[in-house]
Amino acid sequence: MKILLVSIASPHFFNWTKQLEGSGHQVYWLDVYDSGGYFKQIDFVHQITGWRRRWDYPGRHRLKRKLPVLNKLINIFNEQKLEKVFEEKLKQIKPDVVHSFVMYLATAPILKVMQQNPQIKWIYSSWGSDLYYFRNEKAKLLDIQKTLPCINYLFTDCKRDYNIAQENGFKGSYLGTFPGGGGFSLKSAQKFVLPLDEKDILLIKGYQGRNGKAVEVLKSVTSLKEELKDYKIVVFGAPQEVFDYVANSKELLRFTNLKLFGQLPHREILKLMGKAKIYIGNSTSDGMPNTLLEAIIMEVFSIQSNPGGATAEIIKHGKNGLLIKNPGDSNEIAKLILKAIETPDLLKSGITYNTQNIKPNLEREKIKKQVLKKYKLVENNLL
Repeated sequence: MKILLVSIASPHFFNWTKQLEGSGHQVYWLDVYDSGGYFKQIDFVHQITGWRRRWDYPGRHRLKRKLPVLNKLINIFNEQKLEKVFEEKLKQIKPDVVHSFVMYLATAPILKVMQQNPQIKWIYSSWGSDLYYFRNEKAKLLDIQKTLPCINYLFTDCKRDYNIAQENGFKGSYLGTFPGGGGFSLKSAQKFVLPLDEKDILLIKGYQGRNGKAVEVLKSVTSLKEELKDYKIVVFGAPQEVFDYVANSKELLRFTNLKLFGQLPHREILKLMGKAKIYIGNSTSDGMPNTLLEAIIMEVFSIQSNPGGATAEIIKHGKNGLLIKNPGDSNEIAKLILKAIETPDLLKSGITYNTQNIKPNLEREKIKKQVLKKYKLVENNLL
């Protein structure tokens, strides 16, 4: 089967795509942002990059920096539209299937072209906040409701989004719920996992912005200085806003056991998780958080927000983790942290349950086989 993938360049996308290596399918990829270059991690894929600019003239970056207005004017004539390039590639490649990742980046923008080519089957993968958040924006909701009826097959990272898709016009075949980047290499991750009694980190995801609420977690920590004195409190992936918040907090500046990191290589995050006893992820919108799944495979007890009930599909409150009802309530988060550190039996039993019942199902090769069966199902249904 000839598959044309339409997506931005991202670690999740690359991890998902690598599942198709050696599958016998011919795989093409149109990089919707045209981020440039060649990506070795998916070197088995025919990569369509370098398409955006008709002429990549000398001094372009300097012009963009020094004369942004002139740069915008030139781009009106120099930049090609995704829709036009996609249509050209569709005619050249003649794929059996188009697989779009994320609605507003790689699905809605090519709707008109796909409507003109109904013989080509269309798969859509919904990740993260893709449907849950953007259905609340009128223009985005209209795009969603126009596009979903034309989708033949759907992957999601949580069951919640399948329900949202159905409510907004999807009538195709549901291929199932899978982690956005496929599964995880349990063997390579296991070497970083310390025994529970040697773990001493309270690990906080530093995401702060449109949906991230790391600052609310830090506010909750300020009231627990004594209770957390035996923990190393580590924040990773923190943007400048989080660094600034800590720098301006008299209470947090007194914490000698608090450490902040910006963006870290994935391997370093896994190392931190392997030493962590408790992980906290807090946001107002998400799908099934990949970092939560990584915390599970690294045998960390998780306290996680639950937008739209997505996290509750895998975490049962008080059994194998704790759910944050209100991501903006630092008092609630403080109570949950206190419950976790004062109930060692809950931590132990929760981690044991996840390790025995959830972790094995996240193994990369296991999920890969399931995903390839879904692509085979699509292939078998081609005209």
